[in-house]
Amino acid sequence: MIALQIILWISVFIIVWANVGYPLSVLLLAKIIKRKNNKLKDYEPTVTIMVVAHNEEKVIKKKLDNILKVDYPKDKLEILVSSDNSTDDTNKIVLEYIKKHKKNNIRLFIVKERMGKTNAQNEAAKTVKSEILVMTDANAMLKEDAIRELVSSFTKDVAYVTGKLVYVTDENNVENTYWDIDTKVREIESNIQTITAGNGALYAVKTKDYYDFNPINCHDSSMPLYYALNSKRAIANHNAIAYELATVSIKDEFQRKVRISRIVLSFILPSIKILNVFKYKWFTYFYLGHRTSRYLLWLAHLLLLITNSILVFYYPIYYIPLLFQILVYLMAILKWIFNIDNKLFNFSLYYCMLIVAQLIAVFKKITNQNKPFWESVESTR
Repeated sequence: MIALQIILWISVFIIVWANVGYPLSVLLLAKIIKRKNNKLKDYEPTVTIMVVAHNEEKVIKKKLDNILKVDYPKDKLEILVSSDNSTDDTNKIVLEYIKKHKKNNIRLFIVKERMGKTNAQNEAAKTVKSEILVMTDANAMLKEDAIRELVSSFTKDVAYVTGKLVYVTDENNVENTYWDIDTKVREIESNIQTITAGNGALYAVKTKDYYDFNPINCHDSSMPLYYALNSKRAIANHNAIAYELATVSIKDEFQRKVRISRIVLSFILPSIKILNVFKYKWFTYFYLGHRTSRYLLWLAHLLLLITNSILVFYYPIYYIPLLFQILVYLMAILKWIFNIDNKLFNFSLYYCMLIVAQLIAVFKKITNQNKPFWESVESTR
């Protein structure tokens, strides 16, 4: 029974640390270590803005219109659409747009075999000659000064800069609250040393530092990690803003979480080198707290439920955490079925979707079902 209790309390620690302990520790750390990233003044390198598109006929013209409105010298700006084997009118719309905007440097790169976003980026990146490569999603609309903000952050030791994704919604939903907290944590990590993950809506790299990742991996999780392990900084500039519609349906949100979670098993500890605190310093703490503990939530919750269910037969005190778990899961189920509009029910469903998504992703990884591509979420277009 002692072994079961140890497993239970380790599971509790992982859950509490991932959701509450680590964010609070980073907020406290910011009050002790007060650093801010420097910015370059009047820095205007050549820039390529890459948009990967698979069947984005609904938004691609709007996206190109949006890019043309950014505040950046047109003679130093290239727009590159990497079409990942689009089968709708995406290519046609882009080609027509190029004809109508001959004064602008816009080109279409067609990927013949669909192997996902990362592969489309890898192939198109080989054709880029500019100093900075900016990548942005087709449905993410850029703030006018977003490119200037990104490039201003490329000081000598910086290889990667992520912008800020702002979800556009009429509701103050759980996703917005979660994302606001996570954004604040990333900002602190960035100021102190380096971030542990970015976001695919808007980010940039020095073209000479671009690395071809396995198509099954996404840049969000792979790039900051790769650069940190190679003694380069990956930082966040949250003045570089991209706007994106929040998912409307519960089903869409769940599918998005399953897709995002596909890297969970591989990225719990992707490299043993991360543990070398003497070399990687704060990055070791950031990664173990922000990524490892979060990617272990599926396992922690599974072990907690199993050990708790056994221990109640020996120690009645364990009925309390078991009943609490059952209550949370019940609220999530009721929210899913009846769409009850209540903060506790909303949070329970959002959190449980994250855990179930991780479990599904782990199962798909073990059974080799993970794919490097996915269908766009219609409610965000």
